[in-house]
Amino acid sequence: MSGGTAFVLAGGGSLGAVQAGMLMALTEAGVRPDFVVGSSVGALNAAYYTGAPDMDGVARLAEIWCGLRRADIFPFSLVRLLGLLRRSDSIVDPAGLRHLLESHLSFSRIEEARLPLHVMATDQQGVGVRLSEGPAVEAILASSAVPGIFPPVTIGGRQLFDGAIAANTPLRTAVTLGASRIVVLPTGYACALTGPPPGIIARVLHAVTLLIAWQLMHEIETMPEGVSVHLAPALCPLAVSPYDFSASRDLIAGARDSTRDWIAAGGLSRPARARELGPHHHRHPEPVQARA
Repeated sequence: MSGGTAFVLAGGGSLGAVQAGMLMALTEAGVRPDFVVGSSVGALNAAYYTGAPDMDGVARLAEIWCGLRRADIFPFSLVRLLGLLRRSDSIVDPAGLRHLLESHLSFSRIEEARLPLHVMATDQQGVGVRLSEGPAVEAILASSAVPGIFPPVTIGGRQLFDGAIAANTPLRTAVTLGASRIVVLPTGYACALTGPPPGIIARVLHAVTLLIAWQLMHEIETMPEGVSVHLAPALCPLAVSPYDFSASRDLIAGARDSTRDWIAAGGLSRPARARELGPHHHRHPEPVQARA
């Protein structure tokens, strides 16, 4: 098993852009993990980072995020919608996400990453499944397969879907792998929205980000002795739906700045507090919002 310092990257749809900014600040500060655990969109960021864990790599990751549009990840077609009426297992064709991964990942198998990578998915019984070897694209697609939105992915004879649904969170997995120090990179959630975002997919993704935040808060409060957990600052107030890719550049810049400040203020030596992910723990006077 691995040990030492782990980066844990949770999910959050388009808010995953935040993690690119956090990784930039951490890399600038010379902070490098011994291994990385990722779930959902955090698995995508974790995979790219472990393939290029340096400033050039994280800068390229940021540019990928800035170039993404909703249709790149959530393409719609009349055929797919008709299939949904015929009891299809998903709304969205994963071909766009697959193309993104195949175009930008620097390795094809998880064990080929430059840093040890562990991807979390969930089986049909809700049990967390750690993927530490095998085809990287398939693992990330499985970890990102939000039920009903993307189809499940069959790996090792099991149908797997979004790792955010499992009771065994990426944070707990890092502990199981032997980490004594964990740096959590949360995506946060749209805490400043005055109502649920419009559209089925947007609402499902918003609900998933809330689930992830509450899971992380619970896990932080129940960490075993001997494990130090540090929580990079989530952007809050935030008024960007996890289905909206228009604010990626602002999210990256805001996360980079706030993580720099957090590091300078001793965040990497200060124990995480679960309330820092709470809905009223605002750090900025004005919410980050979607671009027109």
